[in-house]
Amino acid sequence: MDRRSSFVPSGYRGRLAPSPTGYLHIGHARTFCTAWKRARAAGGALVMRMEDLDRERSRAEHAEAALEDLNWLGLHWDEGPDVGGPFGPYTQSERTDIYLAAWRRLHEGGFIYPCLCSRKDMAASLGAPHESAGRGQDAEDEPVYPGTCRTLDASACGASGEAGPRGLNWRLRVPDGEAVEFEDGNMGRQRFVAGIDFGDFLIWRRDGVPSYQLACVADDAAMRITEVVRGADLLKSTARQILLNRALDLQDPQWFHCALSVDGQGRRLAKRHDALSIRELRRRGRKSDEVLGSAV
Repeated sequence: MDRRSSFVPSGYRGRLAPSPTGYLHIGHARTFCTAWKRARAAGGALVMRMEDLDRERSRAEHAEAALEDLNWLGLHWDEGPDVGGPFGPYTQSERTDIYLAAWRRLHEGGFIYPCLCSRKDMAASLGAPHESAGRGQDAEDEPVYPGTCRTLDASACGASGEAGPRGLNWRLRVPDGEAVEFEDGNMGRQRFVAGIDFGDFLIWRRDGVPSYQLACVADDAAMRITEVVRGADLLKSTARQILLNRALDLQDPQWFHCALSVDGQGRRLAKRHDALSIRELRRRGRKSDEVLGSAV
């Protein structure tokens, strides 16, 4: 029997979006379980999207393990790289044309500008390579950009709509001082101030890869996602993505951010915690319901 046949479709569309840069851990399991439960409770569709744009760290074996481990947990989906669907391909590395179309719209609207700053330049200008941890600290975070290239003559560095984004970093110009507010289905009212909590952020990298922010927004719109369920470490990303949706004239989905899982010492789980990976717990003989209840 088709595992999708028992679900009555509705307007709700959720998604699971693992990144194959390591084995999924029990924190991922709980967040993805929440996404699955919300989609099923709504009688809607659940989309599996493999976010493999990190070329240096993404591995095919981790992508395969993610699909296998989530299926083992009983978290089945209706569309994805293994089952197909009307909005494929469901692997980000195969969706470059969609991201380029979004870049062109941003460029034509005057929302973005080229940036020549390297990571080393950023570290030197800010005195540190990363923002200090705090409220809304983001898994895809970057330092608050000081605006060095905001007034750069784009033509002087060979930037043009015809040439596309290649060879340059591109940033979205944020409205400094403007509060970006949204209602989160789990965390309540959220508020971040552009230019303070985050600055002009990357939407395309000089190595030819779109940023997480741009790819996420473009994919959620193209796949008609109505609710984004993910970890609370991405709250600040939501503020950025609201600005991108506005620039691209896209409707925001609903947001639901889950509390982060921590280990016995209160440290946030990461993929380096191999002992707490779903794969390792399976090897030890743990049951799926035990894994879903393991994180604190």
